[in-house]
Amino acid sequence: MDWKMPDLGEGVQEGEIIKWLVKEGDKVHFDQHLVEIMTDKATMEIPSPIDGVVQKIVMKEGSIAKIGQTLAVIGGEGAPKEKREESFVKREAPTKQISRDTLHEIRTTKVPLASPAIRQLARELNVDLEKIVGTGPGGRIMKEDVEKVRSSKFEVRRMKDEERIPLRGLRRKIAEHMVLSRKTAAHFTHVDEVDLTELVALRNRDKKGAESKGVKLTYLPYIMKAVIEGLKKHPYVNASLDEATHEIILKKYYNIGVAVATEEGLIVPVVKKADSLSLIELAKAVSLLSEQARSHKIALEDLKGGTFTLTNIGSVGGIVSAPIINYPEVAIMGLHKIKPTPVVKDGKVVVRDVMWISVSADHRVVDGAYLATFLNEVIKILENPKEFFHEKI
Repeated sequence: MDWKMPDLGEGVQEGEIIKWLVKEGDKVHFDQHLVEIMTDKATMEIPSPIDGVVQKIVMKEGSIAKIGQTLAVIGGEGAPKEKREESFVKREAPTKQISRDTLHEIRTTKVPLASPAIRQLARELNVDLEKIVGTGPGGRIMKEDVEKVRSSKFEVRRMKDEERIPLRGLRRKIAEHMVLSRKTAAHFTHVDEVDLTELVALRNRDKKGAESKGVKLTYLPYIMKAVIEGLKKHPYVNASLDEATHEIILKKYYNIGVAVATEEGLIVPVVKKADSLSLIELAKAVSLLSEQARSHKIALEDLKGGTFTLTNIGSVGGIVSAPIINYPEVAIMGLHKIKPTPVVKDGKVVVRDVMWISVSADHRVVDGAYLATFLNEVIKILENPKEFFHEKI
């Protein structure tokens, strides 16, 4: 039977063959995983629909398979592999033609014919004149002959100094998605800073209670809650644009994506209905999804349906960045390093814990002033956490 690419979920049209887990001639059984396939940002293992023998692998690793396209041929139990008829045709060896491009490879015992200037040039370029057959009168070596050999040697050295790596798997999906976002959305970025001194103190108090429940409480759940409040008051930031109907879709639900760095690249798991979760529940959800993403065990459903994305660059370093929108969302927030910073407060210079926040948005949907007021709302909550966070942990 022709084993075809199955339907892998709503909206999935194709996938990349990442790795075959079997080879031609292998016996396989029903529900045995045969191949790893990458779709969008999820890698999944596809099982066999029958018991049998892999007669032929049609789609090679690195190729793109569309839904319904044949991946392999699987025969019944014990069925032989398809016969491959090999035809051998005896051919006379062609007469070797030596071109001008290969003449320089021929050694000669004669003294090279070259002027003093050409010999000096050869020494400067580290070119062996004995390996060159000149193209000038009587086989005289010309300047062009020396430069041609030098150019050829440089190209060989340059190729040895480089490594070509196929753009495959998650890296290719990220590239495609980022290019789509930059070409489609009208990106702009708004940057501000937030004084997190009070939040640092609150989190230090709360994390002990969280640890007693087996939960690692970071700053992210607090920021997620502040963002959700900002989105509720600024619905155009929690939206998407239907280009076919020219309609802006305002989302009345809050599915927050959290960018996770893996060895293969960036994955964005989505915390669904984040507005209904407590700080502890948000911390658990982010921790679980992040671990599943890094271990390649995340479900495709947990990578879809986001309405707004957070990306934390602070753990890596840098001052500020302009993150690329996770299209088709219309905005993304970049979180940066929390640093002790001298600031003026009540007429005095004091040291406060300050973080830079950057928000990139799609100018087709969100204007600059609107985005600034959204971020102002988020900052107000984060700078006055005791007025907003009343959960007992």
